[in-house]
Amino acid sequence: MNKFVVIVLDGFGIGAMDDVPQLRPLDKGANTCGHILQKHSQLRLPTLEKLGLINALGFQPDNVMHPSPAANYGTANLQHQGADSFMGHQEIMGTRPTAPVRMPFSLVREQVAQALNNAGYQVERVALQEGLCYLRVNGAVAIGDNLETDPGQVYNVTANLDAIDFATVRAIGDIVRSQVQVSRVIVFGGNIGSNAALHDAAQTSADTYVGINAPKSGVYRHGFTVVHLGYGVDQNVQAAASLHHIGVPTVLIGKVADIVINPYGTNYPGIADSSEILQLTLQEVQQPGPAFICTNIQETDLAGHAEDSDRYAERLQTVDSYLAQLLLLLGEDDALLVMADHGNDPTIGHARHTREKVPLLFWRAGVQGVDLGERSTLADVGATVCDAFGAPPPQSGHSFFSQLNKGQL
Repeated sequence: MNKFVVIVLDGFGIGAMDDVPQLRPLDKGANTCGHILQKHSQLRLPTLEKLGLINALGFQPDNVMHPSPAANYGTANLQHQGADSFMGHQEIMGTRPTAPVRMPFSLVREQVAQALNNAGYQVERVALQEGLCYLRVNGAVAIGDNLETDPGQVYNVTANLDAIDFATVRAIGDIVRSQVQVSRVIVFGGNIGSNAALHDAAQTSADTYVGINAPKSGVYRHGFTVVHLGYGVDQNVQAAASLHHIGVPTVLIGKVADIVINPYGTNYPGIADSSEILQLTLQEVQQPGPAFICTNIQETDLAGHAEDSDRYAERLQTVDSYLAQLLLLLGEDDALLVMADHGNDPTIGHARHTREKVPLLFWRAGVQGVDLGERSTLADVGATVCDAFGAPPPQSGHSFFSQLNKGQL
């Protein structure tokens, strides 16, 4: 294997998972791909069509696109709870998701404060209403609930990077992560000038949650730096680490570089523009030597959050044109997999992710007509990548690489 490229179309699901009625009833009937194609009946995505998008979708929508008899395709379910980009990408890298807890920060506040005090940090409790306060650390860091996502699942460590360096903020975040069992601790900051800007953006929600309104604080405007710390995620048992053991580097481009730890290879974080991301992907494919390249297309997900199916369709067209260019660059020893990490149906009636199975669209020279079936976890992708290079398997997943070899002409 020379280059193995995985393109993740963020939020591009192909139908609600079977457990949605029990776990996420608001997602019943979700089908990001199907609904966009039905709404845009003349939308043509020739490269995705060739790769088997309609095959994976499983039905013929009211659209000009059709199944491809030569395509190699399948679907994958989410093993992690919910429909989360962070955990979705950890799963793609071969992680076996650990079930997190859901609770307001107030229930673990004193435990976190004590751990930070023991580590030598100055910790203050800043009350906004009775029983609800966030933690202020060394005057420049605020710890509390994430107010922008599903309540009780994520805690934020928000910092003024004009007053404290990010390495120290990350160390504070690691302590918080060690004390709590929610799915994510997001450690981030920006150049906001005054520590007062953090407190001015502090808010409560539903008389239960307390934290910093990140957009209001201004941290995203200048010098934004972020790291996501997931529950039960061990980078040492993921695909990048396994590939490193045999000398194969991993290249992460776009949002995946923001949320997957990859100390061994090349990372392009902090990029959202689809054209820039895909141009970097084309450049990396042309570099000498073997590599695992994983690229995230975030703008599809952003269109889903905006409930804008027109924008979503337009972004898919951009991706499709670059995929055509990418296929021209791939040789006999290369492979391409196009997939998603969850759904984000812009027509479902809410602006959050949707719990959907995702497509697996595989290309390799001389391999045709392989049905990969319905996989139980996204981790099968990481396992397949490692198998293709002859690397040790990651923590989780079952490779489908041998199935693809059977389809070789």
